[in-house]
Amino acid sequence: MPSDTLWEIAKAEVEKKEISENGGDGIEVCEKSVFFIGSKNGGKTTIILRCLDRDEPPKPTLALEYTYGRRAKGHNTPKDIAHFWELGGGTSLLDLISIPITNETLRTFSLVLVLDLSKPNDLWPTMESLLQVTKTHVDKLIVKLGKTNAKAASEMRQKKWSNMQKDHPDRELIDPFPIPLVIIGSKYDIFQDFDSEKRKIICKTLRFVSHYYGASLMFASKSEALLLKIRGVINQLAFGIDKSKSISVDQNKPLFISAGLDSLSQIGSPPLSENDIGKLHAQTPMELWKKVYEKVFPPKSASTSKETRDPARDPQYAESEVDEMRAQKDQELEQYKKNSSKSWKQIEFDS
Repeated sequence: MPSDTLWEIAKAEVEKKEISENGGDGIEVCEKSVFFIGSKNGGKTTIILRCLDRDEPPKPTLALEYTYGRRAKGHNTPKDIAHFWELGGGTSLLDLISIPITNETLRTFSLVLVLDLSKPNDLWPTMESLLQVTKTHVDKLIVKLGKTNAKAASEMRQKKWSNMQKDHPDRELIDPFPIPLVIIGSKYDIFQDFDSEKRKIICKTLRFVSHYYGASLMFASKSEALLLKIRGVINQLAFGIDKSKSISVDQNKPLFISAGLDSLSQIGSPPLSENDIGKLHAQTPMELWKKVYEKVFPPKSASTSKETRDPARDPQYAESEVDEMRAQKDQELEQYKKNSSKSWKQIEFDS
């Protein structure tokens, strides 16, 4: 029985194809990985398809999906490979985050967090859960890497500061994410119709979080111009294409801020009166921004989120025949429980 995983087999097939296409000339092929996580039905698949120039309708992501793209550096040169991973289900499948990010892929890995701007009450919990789990996993891998390759681990810790100028006034106040991070606010076409004060709070909060993690921030919609901008940023992560230095911080327009170009002084303080801020008890700036944000956009109750955690009850995976059989089996189980309960009561009574 072969012990290779599906990932190893797929990778070997791609490498074999590349060697044959390049005539086996031995020129090194660059490989990078981009992992899309974020809000459920937030538009991750649409962005990936656009980046790969695939004209096909997006399908719901079941759990963890993989595809890849290739791009030639120049004429008669081998094509670089970009591995695209996508986590479905929003925050319901956090355990799967550790599958694509391994010691072997860690140093060429980037993260894209897609947040649905049209659902501001879900925004912070989604962002916090996904980033915390990913960061914890990556930090553990870097520690593990340090035990076998101290130089590589040290280079990774230094690399996370690469987007921040040495004389940037906020260097001591931020904590860059351990791997390159891009935050995309999707469904801007809906968000732009929000009340101006709500838009201001969401924009300032996302700017703070992005700057704190040394991430790039941009808003996306169905607009072709915005999708082209997003595509350029993803291509930079996937193929090392020149990075954009453009910036747009006007809350009345789609935000576009490359990593390292924002500052705490430009972002300003959390959008709350000094008197109200003084009443909030927070240990860190991140916690303060969270409390201010959730004061305006309280997260949905835990019971609501638990209901959506069961994929069997998720409408996007509906299959009439399967669902009917499932409903029948559920009824049979309930009847069995009732009958069992009655029989046990009778036994107890008889004794």
